[in-house]
Amino acid sequence: MKLVTFAGARAEQRVGVVVGAAGAERVLDLAGAAERAGKPTQALASMLALIEAGPAGLDLARGLAETRAGDDDLSQPLAAARLLAPVPVPPQMRDFSVFPGHIINAPVGMRRMVARMKGDEAGALAVTPDADVPPVYRDKPIYYITNRFSVVGTGTEVVWPDYSRMMDFELEFGIILGKGGKDIARHQAKDHIFGYTIFNDFSARDAQIAEMQGMLGPTKGKSFDAGNAMGPYLVTADAVKDPYALKAVAKINGETWTDTTTAGMLHSFEDMIAYVSRSETLHAGEFFGSGTVGGGCGLELERFLEAGDVVELTVEGLGTLTNRVVRKDA
Repeated sequence: MKLVTFAGARAEQRVGVVVGAAGAERVLDLAGAAERAGKPTQALASMLALIEAGPAGLDLARGLAETRAGDDDLSQPLAAARLLAPVPVPPQMRDFSVFPGHIINAPVGMRRMVARMKGDEAGALAVTPDADVPPVYRDKPIYYITNRFSVVGTGTEVVWPDYSRMMDFELEFGIILGKGGKDIARHQAKDHIFGYTIFNDFSARDAQIAEMQGMLGPTKGKSFDAGNAMGPYLVTADAVKDPYALKAVAKINGETWTDTTTAGMLHSFEDMIAYVSRSETLHAGEFFGSGTVGGGCGLELERFLEAGDVVELTVEGLGTLTNRVVRKDA
């Protein structure tokens, strides 16, 4: 199933499911459908409530999608729906870095940026990538915790922070946990994945370069309003056959900048769940990002966004996440 959170008639958050054939998809209001079926429930009050309801909640949603898909007064065309982030405020957000191409080439882009800021073009051109990723990235899934309150959905304009001039996108995807736990075994971790979504980890590169010298991870380089775009759907795990072999494309103003796949991750989402849950309790609804796919950001491509650019991230089976970046002073 493709689940969504959308804005209702009074701008309130509603939970829906995408129904109908390709090209004629509609968003069915699950709470409204449940009431008509005589099954009103708090499990459909929000996406997080649905996730926390477990298998029973999913079975209810599936049943309503099958029996009420034809109730047009309970649905609206997908193209007309105002989609929000699938989980507007996740309980926690962790973003990993597991694609070797990005791990190797992003530092090259950083060093070249620093050289060019100093007017040293020859020095920038002399920077070459390392032969392999640092051993720690193979040893364990490295991640940072980002701002769970700065999440937006597809179609949202991202107003760039006024302290940054270097606008960048990051092509990622990720999981939402279906249930929590502690010390989760690797072979049981898959059962904790509720579904998958696309993630754009917008990055203020000039701010990130400056603050990373403090060696405490990204802060204002990543943390600003609307900096975490997610969506358009939350695709349930049963509908994604192989998350590690999905076509992934980034387009800027319709031009393809990145055309790759999700293959080659150093650590799987199952590895991440097992690692993070060591002596730490995880909760339903938490988000784990894959980190940037190889070549999936301007930093690696040495191309950055301009005011007004439209960023479209597409991952096979997960839809297309679209956001436009704007500047206050543009």
